[in-house]
Parts: sequence; structure tokens; C-alpha cells
Amino acid sequence: MPELPDITLYVEALQARVTGSILEGIRLKSPFLVRTVTPPLTDVHGHTVLTVSRLGKRIVFELAGERFLILHLMIAGRLHWKPAGAKTPGRGGLAAFDFSSGTLTLTEAGTKRRASLHFVSGRDELRQFDRGGLEPLAVSTAQLLQRLRSENHTLKRALTDPRMLSGVGNAYSDEVLHRARLSPLRLTSKLTDAEGARLGRALVAVLTEWTDRLRREMGDTFPERVTAFR
Repeated sequence: MPELPDITLYVEALQARVTGSILEGIRLKSPFLVRTVTPPLTDVHGHTVLTVSRLGKRIVFELAGERFLILHLMIAGRLHWKPAGAKTPGRGGLAAFDFSSGTLTLTEAGTKRRASLHFVSGRDELRQFDRGGLEPLAVSTAQLLQRLRSENHTLKRALTDPRMLSGVGNAYSDEVLHRARLSPLRLTSKLTDAEGARLGRALVAVLTEWTDRLRREMGDTFPERVTAFR
């Protein structure tokens, strides 16, 4: 599943390509992708994209009039940037988002359709998708320790809990714990101040290193199958 470094690469690539452009339409190939009924998805057609951002492991497109498209790629969802009007991919194709600057296609490997798209109006509705996790690149050691100790779980479970940390999953949490020299089975209630400081440093180092590595790997190209680099 794409996590913070991967989603960051997607967001940066999309910001460069769709900010200021018009979302002319969305072509759905799988009806299971859209998880909201009201407002209708057609209400985003013809509106300008103001920005693209990350919310946990979700990608958020903000359009004029406080309209928000919230995309969760789950395990096997991937994005692809194509020339304007490109066809929706046949195998695994879920949707095509037609911007005035080009077409973004969404595919999902396998037969299970887990990727999801929500459309909401207003920031209050958007906040419902915020699980409350701390941003790992901005959190202090004291904040990290306070949050981890608020519930007694294994470190592995705590690091991957979106209510604890935003955007961290199985792949990067394993590397963080290895870098911090901490067992994934260690209980958060037993974590010492020194171990918490070590964990915080490892968290920032691993996520930053991987984000920078992916940027170097991709250069100016769109991050096709971004998680494949691991």
C-alpha cells in the first residue's frame, strides 16, 4: 500500500500537472470505486483544481467552491498520467479523470476492488476523513511519546495506527523499528524516553530518505507504480 513517501511523490507530481487546470469530467469504468452518493460526482465537472494534498494515505483534490475529491489507492491502486483524452485502461482500469492539462487514469491489480473515491462538499465533510494521526515529519519527541503511551499496544501496531501517526504503514514501520533498534513487539507503555527519542529520529530519517530516494528515481517523470522501487 502506498504510504507517506509514495503518496508525497504522487501529490507533488499531480500538483505540477493539474493545479490551475479544469477537471472536465470523470469516466468511471468500475461503479464500485465511488463510495458517496450525494453530492453527485458530476458536480465537480468544469471546476478548477486549486491544490492537491495528502490526508493520511489519501490523495485530496481541492476544487473551486470547497469541493473535494478524496482518493484512497488501498493496496493495489496506481495512478498513471496520460495525454488528454486517453482511454481508460482495459485490464484493471477503474477510472479516467479528464483535466484540461491531461488525463489521469486509475488502475487496480487483482480482482478485488478496494480503491475508493469520495466526493464531499465543505471542509467539515473533509475533516471526517482525518483519522487524527500526528504528522511524523513534524512531531516532537514529547508529542510522539505522549501519543504512543496513550494506549498500550505493540510498537508495530501503534506505528501503523492512523489514529497515532499519519501515513505510516507496514513497509516503512518495519524499517523505522529496525533503524531504531526496537522490537515490533515492545509495548508502548514500556517505552523509555531514550527509546522514544531514538524512534522519533528513525521515523524522520527513514521517511525522509525514502522520499528523497523516490524523487531521484523518478526525476521529472510521473511516478508510475511508485511503490515498485522498494
